[in-house]
Amino acid sequence: MTVQLPNPIVRHADTALDVLALERDLTDRVDGEVRFDAGSRAAYSTDASNFRQVPIGVVVPRTVEAAVEAVAVAREHDAPVLSRGGGTSLAGQCTNHAVVIDWTKHCHRLESVDPERRTCVVQPGIVLDELNRQLAPTGLRFGPEPATHPNCTLGGMIGNNSCGATAQRTGKVVDNIAGLEVLLYDGTRFWCGETGEEELDAIVADGGLRGEVYGQLRELSRRYADRIRSGFPDIPRRVSGYNLDSLLPEHRFDVAGALVGSESTLVTVLRAELELVPVIRERTLVVLGFPDIATAADAVPAVVEHDPIALEGVDRKLIRDEQLKGMNPDALAELPQGTAFLMVQFGGDDRAVVEEQAHRMLDALHESEHEPDVAFLDEPEREDELWAVREAGLGATAHIPSRPDTFEGWEDSAVAPERLGEYLRRLQDLYREFGYASDTGPSLYGHFGQGCVHTRIPFDLYTAEGVRQYRAFLERAADLVSGLGGSLSGEHGDGQTRGELLPRMFGPELVEAFGAFKAIFDPGDRMNPGKVVAPARLDEHLRLGGTWAPFAPQELHFRFPHDGGSFAQAANRCVGVGKCRQQSTSGGAVMCPSYQVTMEEEHSTRGRARLLFEMLDGHGDGPLKDRWRSTEVRDALDLCLACKGCKTDCPANVDMATYKAEFLSHHYAGRPWRRPRADWVMGWLPLLAALVARLRLGSTINALGRVHVLRRLGTRLAGLADRELPLFAAETLVDWYAGRGPRGTGERGEVLLWADTFTNRFHADVGRAAVEVLEDAGWRVRMLEQPLCCGLTWISTGQLGVAKRVLRRSVEALSDHLRRGGLVVGLEPSCTAVFRADASELFPEDHDVRRLRDQTVTLAELLTEHSPGYQPPDLSGLDAIAQVHCHQHAVMGWDADRALLRKAGVDVERLDSGCCGLAGNFGFQQGHLPVSRACAERVLLPRVRAADPATVLLADGFSCRTQVHEFGHRSGIHLAQLLRRGLSKAG
Repeated sequence: MTVQLPNPIVRHADTALDVLALERDLTDRVDGEVRFDAGSRAAYSTDASNFRQVPIGVVVPRTVEAAVEAVAVAREHDAPVLSRGGGTSLAGQCTNHAVVIDWTKHCHRLESVDPERRTCVVQPGIVLDELNRQLAPTGLRFGPEPATHPNCTLGGMIGNNSCGATAQRTGKVVDNIAGLEVLLYDGTRFWCGETGEEELDAIVADGGLRGEVYGQLRELSRRYADRIRSGFPDIPRRVSGYNLDSLLPEHRFDVAGALVGSESTLVTVLRAELELVPVIRERTLVVLGFPDIATAADAVPAVVEHDPIALEGVDRKLIRDEQLKGMNPDALAELPQGTAFLMVQFGGDDRAVVEEQAHRMLDALHESEHEPDVAFLDEPEREDELWAVREAGLGATAHIPSRPDTFEGWEDSAVAPERLGEYLRRLQDLYREFGYASDTGPSLYGHFGQGCVHTRIPFDLYTAEGVRQYRAFLERAADLVSGLGGSLSGEHGDGQTRGELLPRMFGPELVEAFGAFKAIFDPGDRMNPGKVVAPARLDEHLRLGGTWAPFAPQELHFRFPHDGGSFAQAANRCVGVGKCRQQSTSGGAVMCPSYQVTMEEEHSTRGRARLLFEMLDGHGDGPLKDRWRSTEVRDALDLCLACKGCKTDCPANVDMATYKAEFLSHHYAGRPWRRPRADWVMGWLPLLAALVARLRLGSTINALGRVHVLRRLGTRLAGLADRELPLFAAETLVDWYAGRGPRGTGERGEVLLWADTFTNRFHADVGRAAVEVLEDAGWRVRMLEQPLCCGLTWISTGQLGVAKRVLRRSVEALSDHLRRGGLVVGLEPSCTAVFRADASELFPEDHDVRRLRDQTVTLAELLTEHSPGYQPPDLSGLDAIAQVHCHQHAVMGWDADRALLRKAGVDVERLDSGCCGLAGNFGFQQGHLPVSRACAERVLLPRVRAADPATVLLADGFSCRTQVHEFGHRSGIHLAQLLRRGLSKAG
């Protein structure tokens, strides 16, 4: 029987769509969250690519069946559909003018595990790290692991045919799929996978829509079989094009395999049955140094012969970029000599066998043409740190100080490993020809064991001529890699970036086959149209482009020195890598607490950055039209805790706390009556607290606060949440010190202790402890007679005009001390961070502010870095858990504290708990209490409750101590108080 194939897809001409009717029907029929509001559409307007298309609307289904119904409604309205995973795609496949289905919030279950068959069934929204965490008791895991493993979803990985470094051992996603449950746009739904001849005959004979699809697929595979075999590159990393080779008899007519990597252009994946691999118990890492990256690539085939489980390449330019951004400093120190490196990992169940493998490789390379310099690492912690160097590549190369921005476009090409050195030399020649090469970039790195190269290039995507050069380069690069038998994409897919270039790689006949393949599943071109087949041009729908002309506000408070003074450039800093969407903190990460408890794109750092970008309306067609007055941006920023975690944790160093403060300042400018009452109360807290002290009302207010009815009335009038209020100190720190005066020898000199509002007026004992510890260490302590303020509370509430006046007054008071070279010791991390970061971003040209930034230290920094020979009190045998304040994590770091505690003999565990959830004024504002408490309940409070009563809870932050005291019923202490215990013990 001859089966007629459908006509290949041509680009769809959109017809008029009744958006209101579509939204109404989705709302009425779909069990989920239907969002057609401007803010949601702005948040999903782009992915991690160069492209931007504002969606029609967003559907967040609560169940898989709800997603099926959403597609049915879209079909009735002839609306295009985009099924989206983590939204980190680098070729534009996750941005479209379509109904976006976001699976991540609800449809993220591991439905079943079969350890004997080594398989599991998952819903598409589950994140890879979370899946592997749940699989850990079985000793199994899903093999492919992209660098975005903490936040990429299995649905997205299937859509992209993801790989990662582990693909050296486990292969691509297509090699690890047992079956898929899929939904066609027309409503056809079935499970698919490998299909034997008898089963295939039966399916076709049964007829129906599924039988028709399988019959057409069989005819397609027969018609194009010879061309597929000859025209598909025989290399490890061919990700471009559809996987038509999976339909060949030698691959058992694997329909699931053919659909992997189809980027939501064919079907909606509802569930996946995954093939699992055993967890490798022992690993060792060898780093090989070479004189240049092409020479390192030449050595790859010789290394591959020894069966490493991962083989990555990085060049010195990537290392330098990470050094400039302060990323992974400990790991970078472990590298051997050279300007390019191969990271070779061996693994197995026996440590001795694994190390023997590594030594055999080194012996084989010794005195060969590929002999490298060697760093042999056998400490798992060090290996993890160095691996982070490679995984940080995308973020590390995106925004480098004093350099042009870099972009995707030629981000993941691949060739056979034996041709990798040749390819890199010719690619660098092409860089030079187009003027992209320099001593500083572009860097080259990637999965060298499989011939896959990552790079970000300083394309000029801001001018028409720059965009023309971008197109010309991609065309030439496509010809280069195709001529070497390679693939345009070796990992991240085609999307829009490479869809137009596929004829250069595959030729017209196979591209025709791709069109016929799509037409079998999606003849109306309603599934993610404009990607892969009948694609939009590679210079169409650009997020920037020669016509991009954003609103450029001039009257700014923060000066954005890292972005050329431009708020538009700051808002454009996000590259979409999605690290802010991690569902669990790891390694002391903080970003992004509100996303971690809401699972909402709009409440991630990335989502907020997208709204700010759209607020500037550089294309004139954006959903947000009110600029600084935008209620959508205000609402998205409302749940930003201003924790500053993103300032450090985000690989692009997005600083949402600063952007939020700047936005709020302009949003309420000229209309102060619109500000929430809590902004006035919490923002002006330093002056209110000073008034309480002057009138000696502290004890009265403390007593009234203990009466629940009165407290509830007071907090409601103030616009605050009904929660426990901090107690005023019986005696302020400044008053105590004025009566006591300085003591001690002062042989180390004089230091000024900053009496911040929280320490001075609420937790004065922290300051008293610090004075005693500093004097014992040989410092003479001085304090300002008149307590001043850093302006933190006005900054966090966006009252920046007042904040600057307050801060200037403080800087003037400190100027004489600073000009003499004196150090300022900060005890409250958030206030210390103002001096170390915010002040210089508000006043970047003020020399006293620069001195304040450079001469402000934490207590631990003073005692470890500025007190030679200092020996802290002996606290041996003491166990502690430490909740590190967000601003300390983001700005000052905790290394000095860790070193000091270790020297004192304290056995301390830094909690991987992220933000405590109070975050200054955030947790006290009405409406924020559920999110505030949920942040604390994720990790912090359960860990505190489980701790032994004798274990010390170390929490330098006033907010952290307050949050734990109210909800954890434990009292946290400051480092100063802990060290004072040692003094008492010694006495």
